Amino acid sequence: MNKILNKIVWLVIAAPLVYLAIIWNNLPERIVTSFSLDGNAERFGSKSELLIIMGVLTAVNIALYLLLSNAYRLDARKYGKENKDRMGRMAFAISVYMSGLAIYLIHNSLGDGKPFNVRIMFGSMGLIWCIMGNYMHTIKPNNFAGFRTKWTLNNNENWRKTHLLGGKLWFTGGLLVAISSFFTPLNIAIIVFTAMVVVSTFVPAIYSYRLHKKQKSLTVVN
Repeated sequence: MNKILNKIVWLVIAAPLVYLAIIWNNLPERIVTSFSLDGNAERFGSKSELLIIMGVLTAVNIALYLLLSNAYRLDARKYGKENKDRMGRMAFAISVYMSGLAIYLIHNSLGDGKPFNVRIMFGSMGLIWCIMGNYMHTIKPNNFAGFRTKWTLNNNENWRKTHLLGGKLWFTGGLLVAISSFFTPLNIAIIVFTAMVVVSTFVPAIYSYRLHKKQKSLTVVN
């Protein structure tokens, strides 16, 4: 499966630039290059700036994919190879998300000053969050992905329990973000998104530390 994804991913990554080349002559000379949180235009620039932005996004997409899909080669920990397929699928999902967002940005540029649908951005981020959460509990200890605290990296049980909790939080949080993005007022959706970022980042870290302290106290008693 991963061999197929490794071939398809380059078409996915190249798709925004191909789409940009196809519609280049139809783009207005003056396009929006920056939006406010409510989706309205903040800054305008030439369409050549869009080419630069897409070039940068494509380079970042390639770098992230290569890093995540080859992380197992760079990880000295014994679980490196076990993470190969999982990390490869996560890398593919991120590449699809980034290319999809880039294509939407290009398409949105066809309208002069056309509002950017922030709900689509937040909603899609919520969905990719769900996907990452679904893989989170399966990842073995590594130095590239997951909740890499000193307590999880030094204790396999701590890693397992922290990522089991983190995976549930990411999946549930991503689902809530996606739902709120499309079915609640925008200000509520932004609050939900911000809250989920804080909760899914800090709760697993705090849980990992508390678990470490509990394990340490049990060791002392024994």
